[in-house]
Amino acid sequence: MAKTYAQIQREIAALSREAEKLREKEVAEVVAKIKEAIAVYGLTAADLGLAPGRGRGPVAKKNGGHGTGAKYRDAHGNTWSGRGPRPQWLKDALANGQALDDFTA
Repeated sequence: MAKTYAQIQREIAALSREAEKLREKEVAEVVAKIKEAIAVYGLTAADLGLAPGRGRGPVAKKNGGHGTGAKYRDAHGNTWSGRGPRPQWLKDALANGQALDDFTA
């Protein structure tokens, strides 16, 4: 039997949550490796090109130099800057009766 649109949307939402959990786990592992390398080699922010006046830094480069952080956040650590399309976690929460103000970071 063919799946309905609603069934596929639920699967997409579930996969999005699963993907975000995996991403968070992988990011934590990468950050741990980076911290270990920094400690082993005694690296500084300047060595990494992150010192003030030595470039724009990773956040600024990613979003055109504006340094926009998370404007909305949920209890599970999901965030959204308020720019671009709303992420699925926020769409789901709003569809379940929560208000956008509930997620102000």
